Amino acid sequence: MTRRVSLLGSTGSIGEQTLDVVAEFPGRFRVVAMAAGRNVGKLAAQVKAHRPELVSIGSEAGARELSERLGADAPRIVVGDEGLIAVAEHPADLVIAGLVGAVGLQPTLAAVRAGRDIGLANKEVLVMAGAFFQRAVKDAGVALLPVDSEHSAIFQALAGQRHEDVDRLLLTASGGPFRTWPAERIAEASIEQALAHPNWDMGPKISIDSATLMNKALEVIEARWLFDVPPERVTVVVHPQSIIHSLVEFVDGSVIAQLGMPDMKMPIALALSYPERLPVTTPRLDLAAIGQLDFEAPDTKRFPCLDLAWRALAGPETAPAVLNAANEIAVAAFLDGHISFPRIASLNSRVLSEHLDRAPKDQASTLDDVIAADSDARLAAAKLIEASA
Repeated sequence: MTRRVSLLGSTGSIGEQTLDVVAEFPGRFRVVAMAAGRNVGKLAAQVKAHRPELVSIGSEAGARELSERLGADAPRIVVGDEGLIAVAEHPADLVIAGLVGAVGLQPTLAAVRAGRDIGLANKEVLVMAGAFFQRAVKDAGVALLPVDSEHSAIFQALAGQRHEDVDRLLLTASGGPFRTWPAERIAEASIEQALAHPNWDMGPKISIDSATLMNKALEVIEARWLFDVPPERVTVVVHPQSIIHSLVEFVDGSVIAQLGMPDMKMPIALALSYPERLPVTTPRLDLAAIGQLDFEAPDTKRFPCLDLAWRALAGPETAPAVLNAANEIAVAAFLDGHISFPRIASLNSRVLSEHLDRAPKDQASTLDDVIAADSDARLAAAKLIEASA
């Protein structure tokens, strides 16, 4: 039976690789809806190849250009935030949430409330509203399948295991492009150097997050909610080869790891076909050729963003949303050349600390609380950047 798929973020890295997997298995999947931001040319080519029923794009001008490019073959085109919601709610068996950042929260939540299973690559959804979102997933009775390679690895390692037997989740981190750099050199890092990830081909935002280890901090928060474990039982180990994607340690001391070459098509294909596995075309693992696998503890002095995960999780439910929002503003400012690389971490820490100082710890969050915290943190970060300009 053909599985209907909607895709949030079709022109991004996850979106493109999802469409590659779909194209590799004709007849198994049908892309019925897709949403993108500004890349009209790429979106037009995707629409021509996959012929979805519904397409969303970020602006009215983009919609007009897309319609002109597609002509009589244009599907229904919707726009902006409402368009994202429409794609999320469109009849489908699975929604791949491949947007980057806070923009993905409301459409992914809309997909859950519409009864759609979710393939989650948009980690910020659980970072911002983990407890709230998981309650919505439970109420809707939908499946939540992780697409991040680390969380997919843990998901696979946990298969058939009892939750009460889990002792620790170990997320692996490549260490990013600056793993071996001294602090003085990191302080002078350029945008181009920060974007040069050694193992993974990712978009600019996630590449910068990997360079600061903020990406791993966000993944710690995501894992806490995705797998329902206390924050202190989620740990990080640096593994430069990115062959072991993550591990689970059990109460008897045994450890189960998931291995594979660094290729996002594997976790994407698993989410698309679960509980089946597809013979997707990816590089195969040759351990003898690799020779050795290395591990080291993360250096939180050179990469202070990592510790912010546990600080946020120890605070009110809104604290991770604040951390994520500050980071999105800081990364954008770095990519625009307005701040130095180390300022990303210092801005994130300051905005989070100010929120922790004034927010009650035991307050449960509503969606409105999360959105308000996100907005306030963006404003606070922007003011700090402006003040230092």
